[in-house]
Amino acid sequence: MPSSAIRSAYTVAHVMDRMQAFYAEALELSLAFRDQDKWCQFKAGPITFALSSASEAARDARGSVIVFDATDMAAAAVRIERLGGQHLATRDMGAHGSVATFADPEGNLFQLHVRRAPSA
Repeated sequence: MPSSAIRSAYTVAHVMDRMQAFYAEALELSLAFRDQDKWCQFKAGPITFALSSASEAARDARGSVIVFDATDMAAAAVRIERLGGQHLATRDMGAHGSVATFADPEGNLFQLHVRRAPSA
């Protein structure tokens, strides 16, 4: 295993119930476990994605931009906006697909990446 492999990523959440509901439904993530209002961890492929309370996070933590894979950008955007998120921008990356930037209900940025379908 490379020494720089990603083990997990988290975003600081101030209202855990709201943020758990948002990420579970908007990105269709399955809950792995929750430790009261301190930590909420999801199954998100080979790494874990979690929501952390400010008390559990690194001191002065500020959000990272986490990129999630998606298969249907339009359907995901509708869910995200219905649940209080905001679509900020979309960028076409040519052969690599497209990436859309969103803000969650607390203003943390995240992105969805859709790979371009292979040419037949």
